[in-house]
Formats: sequence, structure tokens, C-alpha cells
Amino acid sequence: MPKLKTRKAISKRMKITKTGKVLRHRPGSRHYKAGKSAGRRRKLRGIAQLTGKVAKNIKILMAPGI
Repeated sequence: MPKLKTRKAISKRMKITKTGKVLRHRPGSRHYKAGKSAGRRRKLRGIAQLTGKVAKNIKILMAPGI
């Protein structure tokens, strides 16, 4: 069976912590901030954690880089 290759697009956007959590940045926080409410801008500031089947699939796609 051939080696798994790391999906570079996903590895640039996601991060896997030492404990195995999958983290990502929230989209929509780069520009046009004047049109967004203050509460929405605050929520965009944080880092989101992926859970469930999505996180499991991301870990498989990033397998060699872990």
C-alpha cells in the first residue's frame, strides 16, 4: 500500500494540537469589517474547534504530518 500524502491545502488551514484537537480560523474576518456588527466581529476573532466526523476526516487527510 502506498504512503499517504499530506493534503497541503488542509494543512495550511488547520492545526492539530498535541492532545488531538483540530483547530481552524473562522472565515470572514479579513476585510469588510465595517459592515459587520461588533458582536459578530468578536466571534470572528476566536479560533473554532472541529469535532465529530469532520475532525476525524481532517486527521486522516493530515496523517503523515501528525
